[in-house]
Amino acid sequence: MKFGPVPITKAQGLVLGHTFRQGGTILKKGHVISAADIAAFRALGVEEVIGARLEPGDISENAAALHLAQELCGDNITISDARTGRCNLIARGDGLVLLNASEIHAINQIDESITLATLADKAHVKAGQVVATVKIIPFAVSQKTLNYAEDLARHTKITLSPYKSKNFSILSTLVPDLKESVVSSTEALTRQRIKAIGGKVISSFQTTHGADDIAKAVRKAEESKTDVLLIIGAYATVDRGDVGPMGVIAAGGVIDHFGMPVDPGNLLVLGRVGQMLVLILPGCARSPKLNGVDWVMQHIAANITIGGTEIMSMGVGGLLVDTPARPLPRERAVADKKGLQRPTIAALVLAAGQSRRMEGQNKLLMQIDGIPLVRHTVERIIASNINEIVVVTGHQDNEILEALKGLKASFVYNSLYAEGLSTSLTAGIRSLDVDAVLVCLGDMPAIGANHINRLISEFSPENGRAIGVPVHNGKRGNPVLWARCFFDEMCDASGDVGARHLIGAHEGLVYEVQFGDTAVLTDLDTPAQWSDYLS
Repeated sequence: MKFGPVPITKAQGLVLGHTFRQGGTILKKGHVISAADIAAFRALGVEEVIGARLEPGDISENAAALHLAQELCGDNITISDARTGRCNLIARGDGLVLLNASEIHAINQIDESITLATLADKAHVKAGQVVATVKIIPFAVSQKTLNYAEDLARHTKITLSPYKSKNFSILSTLVPDLKESVVSSTEALTRQRIKAIGGKVISSFQTTHGADDIAKAVRKAEESKTDVLLIIGAYATVDRGDVGPMGVIAAGGVIDHFGMPVDPGNLLVLGRVGQMLVLILPGCARSPKLNGVDWVMQHIAANITIGGTEIMSMGVGGLLVDTPARPLPRERAVADKKGLQRPTIAALVLAAGQSRRMEGQNKLLMQIDGIPLVRHTVERIIASNINEIVVVTGHQDNEILEALKGLKASFVYNSLYAEGLSTSLTAGIRSLDVDAVLVCLGDMPAIGANHINRLISEFSPENGRAIGVPVHNGKRGNPVLWARCFFDEMCDASGDVGARHLIGAHEGLVYEVQFGDTAVLTDLDTPAQWSDYLS
């Protein structure tokens, strides 16, 4: 193949190198120039074009891509049409992609003209999802190069192992201080995981967190023709001799493997009773985020062998994104007065609003005991164990900055403040690099360091306490403490709602802190509320 500029008089049959747009004429890249095209070029005064001239032995980009894709296409995979030198391999159903990475690498080393991009081996896919794409870089490749690639591809089939419907049972163990809302939300989330891999829940049980009671429930599940039993322990398993594994053994089962090199997911237990597989889930199963539980369940659903060897091979790529159950990174953690590591937590003070219900006044600039409300709020936060404070400003930005002059805080200006509280939340969160954020309203004068410190002291994502909500007489208030793993979802909020809806969505990760006073419910949005507070 030859590529470069060609006089228009000799351009017939040339493959156009770049899309041409002029005088109403549009010819796309890859178009083969005809005699009529040459006449049109001449009429426009075009003297030369850039393109490719195929030579004997060359295979066009689309033909080459299609041929190679056909050789790679394995079971339960289909092929798209070849366009612009690209041909996609597509999953026919839900399941796991199976491929040999070293052989994929070998194909990509043949020549720079041929590229093959794939998902990772054992990747979870949905029906219709692209699992690999063949892209021919130039407009043609030599037959010799293509033949070499096809020879390798014949031994490098990309296949899909589809999910098979299996019968699941769920067993939750209970202890007195475990809230029913946590149990129910985790069971609901587990059902979603099962549904995602084509499984069916045929029974669910609850029992006390004791080996004998677990054994009885395990036997009951086996009798119900369960294929896979998922045990959600009140406490995470910390040893083979712990309650969960001992319950499986007491039921006549065995523990095949404990632990996995996937974070989150380290404390997963794999066992079996007769023909029934048993998974004792780690604490991260209470989170909807991807974790090691998902990988193991996907293997089971796709009928791919799963045991200790397979689990221990998951380490490369097994360091997943932050989840609520993941211990805090040491580089962001700070030492408290006792030298213990604790998370870095920022207070995000939302002070950009227009106080629309205050009849023309900015409530944050109104004074309590001679001090602007917003300064009153920030001073109390400074007195707490918060590591840093970020104030989001917007409406009357200069006046807010003046009211906070001299205080140790950072400031972020939200130019979109008129669009609602969520825009301030997003602007503030995007400025942070911390383990958690305490979202504070600027108009809560009764909040003190004691309220904030209690929320912080009970914050423990690794133990499922990732959203701290203050409560008085059964009613939830503010401020709310959020683990870092929720930051992306918080930034997706819109309007004036903020992130409150996420509390319900992640109820299993919420911990409530009870307060005897009304501070966490007191904000000053209207003149009547101001009058009541000051009276």
